[in-house]
Amino acid sequence: MFGIIRPCRHRMSEGMAASWLAHLCGLCLALRDGHGQFARVATNYDGLIISVLVEAQSAPTPAQRRTAGPCPLRGMRTATVAKGEGARLAAAVSLVLASAKVRDHVDDGDGPFARRPVARAAQKVARRWDRAGARTGGDLGFDTTLLLDAVGRQAEVEAAAGLGSCVLAVTEPTETATAAAFAHTAVLAGRPGNTAPLQEAGRLFGRLAHLLDAVEDLAEDTRTGAWNPLTATGTDLAEARRLCDDARHGIRLALRDVDFAHTASARLAHTLLVHELGRSVDRAFGTDGCAHHPAARNGDPYPGNPYTGNPYTGSPYAPGAPGQQPYPPGQQPGGPGGPGGFPPPPEPPRRRGLIAGCLVYAGMFCTCQVCCTDHKDAWTGRPRDAWCDDCDCCDSTDCSNCGDCCECCGNCDCCDCGCDC
Repeated sequence: MFGIIRPCRHRMSEGMAASWLAHLCGLCLALRDGHGQFARVATNYDGLIISVLVEAQSAPTPAQRRTAGPCPLRGMRTATVAKGEGARLAAAVSLVLASAKVRDHVDDGDGPFARRPVARAAQKVARRWDRAGARTGGDLGFDTTLLLDAVGRQAEVEAAAGLGSCVLAVTEPTETATAAAFAHTAVLAGRPGNTAPLQEAGRLFGRLAHLLDAVEDLAEDTRTGAWNPLTATGTDLAEARRLCDDARHGIRLALRDVDFAHTASARLAHTLLVHELGRSVDRAFGTDGCAHHPAARNGDPYPGNPYTGNPYTGSPYAPGAPGQQPYPPGQQPGGPGGPGGFPPPPEPPRRRGLIAGCLVYAGMFCTCQVCCTDHKDAWTGRPRDAWCDDCDCCDSTDCSNCGDCCECCGNCDCCDCGCDC
């Protein structure tokens, strides 16, 4: 999967992580149901933001969720996933943007795309995805020609760029495409007043995505001589970082003007587009480190187990705090909701037998989940880190590592980070 926003589950509460995964799986299944199994490769971390924004602007209803069957990437367990117009719009946008990414690889001759048979096959897939995205977008009232036109102008814009040109001229097509996608979430949710601020947030998100992609590819592009917007326009890393920080600040301000109706989904949108986006910038520029290590778990005998330890250490709701309960009023376990407005964490899953666990792990190895993604132990159900994981999460019990959480909203309830500001 691709995308610039790749949150670590250690940074989220169980409820928020489950909601994020529900939208990710909902996007994947919307691609499968609407366009076939192969279309699922277009699933990306950024596309699910579209689904989150639609849900955050809508009144919460049971119809927004459904139970999905077992999947190898979930350790062959069922899960509650998002469904509806938000997931379908995210699927349409993901297909069109994935087709653009494929074309970009073909034009640059990256890796296997340098071979003519592979390039021709990739171009056929890209055209098929364009038509599929247009068909789904049309059903939702979204004109994907806005995205296709923006993508089509990219090569022309890059050809016109030279030393001394403004790098923002190169990012403009991406900005236009993401602005249109973000703005249409307000149309689907029936909140036209949100169109302008979401359009601005989408425009700046597209700028950030393009710049961060250029920063991450800079070393490899320099080595191979491939075209890169930073080297082509003579933009140094300091200027690129300034533009990224300005875009982050603009997104934060734009989100303040959005009228959200679903509190829990609004918090997830805020976490992804403010806090996690900031960490994506730090990761791309190499200014962020990982604080998730065994010593940070204080000798927990079951590292990564969400059912041990106290997730509210340092919180005003911490058990044992004078006059406080472990959960805010009206959010007791088993009641209407868990911490932060999200459903309470599920009960620990039952252990599988030896043979059943081995079969599940075989499927996880075949799908590369054990190596490439965080997963759950096939026998115990406990969360496990990917073998190739480069976790960049913060220790949520230490307020000094929570970045701009307290700076942006005045209290940490907005992002559910668990620290006492």
